[in-house]
Amino acid sequence: MTTAFELVYVRREEEPVLAPPRGESGAVAWLRRRLFSSIGNVILTIIGLALVVLILPPLVRWAIIDAVWTGSGREACTKPGTGACWAFIGAKFQQFVYGRYPIDERWRVNLTGLLLLIGLIPMAIPRVPFKRENAVYLLLVFPVAATILLTGGHFAIGRTFIPGIVVVATLVTGVVAFFGAGRGSPFFAGILAPVGAIFPVAIYFISQQLGASPYAVNLYGIVFSPESVSVVLSLGVALVGAVAGIVSTAGRPGESFVTALWVIVGVLGVIAFFLGFDFHLAPVETSLWGGLLVTLVVAIVGIVASMPIGVLLALGRRSRLFVIRICSVTFIEFVRGVPLITVLFMASVMLPFFLPPGTTFDKLLRALIGVALFSSAYMAEVVRGGLAAIPRGQYEASRALGLNYRMMMQLIVLPQALKIVIPGIVNSFISLFKDTSLVLIIGIFDLLGIVQLNFADSNWAGPAIPATGYVFAAAVFWLFCFSMSRYSIYTERRLNTGHKR
Repeated sequence: MTTAFELVYVRREEEPVLAPPRGESGAVAWLRRRLFSSIGNVILTIIGLALVVLILPPLVRWAIIDAVWTGSGREACTKPGTGACWAFIGAKFQQFVYGRYPIDERWRVNLTGLLLLIGLIPMAIPRVPFKRENAVYLLLVFPVAATILLTGGHFAIGRTFIPGIVVVATLVTGVVAFFGAGRGSPFFAGILAPVGAIFPVAIYFISQQLGASPYAVNLYGIVFSPESVSVVLSLGVALVGAVAGIVSTAGRPGESFVTALWVIVGVLGVIAFFLGFDFHLAPVETSLWGGLLVTLVVAIVGIVASMPIGVLLALGRRSRLFVIRICSVTFIEFVRGVPLITVLFMASVMLPFFLPPGTTFDKLLRALIGVALFSSAYMAEVVRGGLAAIPRGQYEASRALGLNYRMMMQLIVLPQALKIVIPGIVNSFISLFKDTSLVLIIGIFDLLGIVQLNFADSNWAGPAIPATGYVFAAAVFWLFCFSMSRYSIYTERRLNTGHKR
């Protein structure tokens, strides 16, 4: 009988790692792969090097070597052979950033920018926790704080904002009364809910009678007017009703809906209270704003507002309800069929003709609304492209799991659709940021507008001034746009899970 033995060789030491061949690594290999991999690439590389040799030395000489860095007037920049007049940028830098914002109040602009960075930087870093709380800060707390700081606050909220609070509070109390009556809460449905619905209305009408009266009380430097007191009382009623309504509907159908309505009432009340509160800040009209401040305000408001509105319009365009679909399609196609200049001109010049006599809006506010609506129409088409790219099986699987429409869109469809169209979304944001310069058409001086305005200063009149100003404005726009582009690429790579199994 023959026995076969199988010999197995087991390596006890790792094989030494050998260096790659010379032709596969190093600078020579990189040049060969990227610049000289084919005849076409060789020709393009030679043409590119020739352009760099022709353009770069004169540009460096004009921008750095022969440039004027210090000076107090045009005499320093009109000498023969001088290049860029950076002294003009240094002398006008404050105006380029703040416009005609009062010098003593510019700390408020700086504080607003700091508050924005405090919320934006942690939101942009994936590893930083508390993303939900940070989002609440950026979307709710920061806009109110920025509005108060930049404008001075103390708006006439009593006559403009309280009616909205009253309507929402009345609606909520009616809904809660309905759920309470149907779930065995006779006390709440019969007494507390009607009182909660009527009390804010009574407070509002009382404030309408006393709002213009001189019965304001200054207590420890805090001014209590009838309007502010009515807001506080309405907010208190809303909070008390919220607790009672949530307790009444806890664990029953409709709880989340009622809770959401009370959250809306509470948010509106808090916003009204802080906007109507007197923080003793000097009011600054938006006509004094300008420069980079206006550019960032228009861009940020347009970006933040266009995203949710665009998503809703995209969902509305794909809706099965005829009215919602036709309204969404009409808005999107109409807005995308006209240039932004027309929208701004309409919002600034034509809109007052359609308002009741004596009714007016701030010019910057009208521009913000026009830009937000215009960009939301384009954002809707970008998002719709992402929704169309989602396979039908995702919808069928969501329904098979028992998810309703809201949960299906929120948890399954929209995250995938938005990830697909990240390049298109950021492209829209970059286009919107550059289109902010069009507000100059309606008399709002953004960064480019304020730079052009300073060309008329006789103290700095010279042949090198316009070129220097335009280069500076282009550099600022490029810095912001390039930063958004690079962060978009980073986010796209981070969310790219196609290689994972």
